Amino acid sequence: MLIRHARRGALALAAVITVALVQGAVAQTPPPSTPRVDAIKKAGALRVGVLANPPWLTENTKNPQQPWGGPAWTLAVEAANRMGVKVQPIAVSHETKVPVLATNQVDISITALAETPERLKVVDFISYSNTSVCMFGRANNAKFMAAKTVDDLNKPEITIAYITGGAEETWVPQRFPAAKGRGAVNTGSPAPIEEIMAGRADAAPINRIQWLSVSKKIKGLAVLPSEKDCQGSQEKAQPVGVAIDKGQDAWLAWLRGVAKEIQDKLTAEELSIANAD
Repeated sequence: MLIRHARRGALALAAVITVALVQGAVAQTPPPSTPRVDAIKKAGALRVGVLANPPWLTENTKNPQQPWGGPAWTLAVEAANRMGVKVQPIAVSHETKVPVLATNQVDISITALAETPERLKVVDFISYSNTSVCMFGRANNAKFMAAKTVDDLNKPEITIAYITGGAEETWVPQRFPAAKGRGAVNTGSPAPIEEIMAGRADAAPINRIQWLSVSKKIKGLAVLPSEKDCQGSQEKAQPVGVAIDKGQDAWLAWLRGVAKEIQDKLTAEELSIANAD
């Protein structure tokens, strides 16, 4: 009996070790041998274009030893570690964050980039998040609270505010053709909050990340979709990620594999930063 139990224990231990080894092997899949990867290894550095864009890429100017953070930085560090090199941040601007890839000034642009048809023509994405929209209103607004889904806001009696000249100006009438649209002057707020608080509008769109901050600062608001505090919204959704120059399929596949393996870590870090704002 003791021998039988010992054998079972040995087999169980062997199975655990085998699984661990397999998982470790998958996690440490070496990067492919390509001109880009070989050049990175030779230089000893992975050059990444950086431009703060919280919660995906954050900058802490008070900490020169570790000035960058966020899921985009974590992904870059993970990729660099697996290639056996360091991460070399290179500052980019809104105008240069994509073109620097074609001119070989950086290997990866890690400032958070929304995946758009125009950008897909010139770069390839390693996506790990998304940007999307929530619809918010006052919790004491009977018309807003009667809506259980975003679709329920598409009614003639609902007025939806948007910032004139903003990204949602064309989206609102397309998404809510039956509702009344109301343009608002951009006052620097992430959404037309004044229109909602003054009762001039029943609902308004806001970026899902910005909603977390606004809902903490301004009490008495409600949001749709309400599940997960709107963090799973697919309204006006666009993938967000880092980008590399086109024509590097093998390296692209490897980077996407790395992102997939640490996706839970990247998502948790994004939410932690967003909730801390």
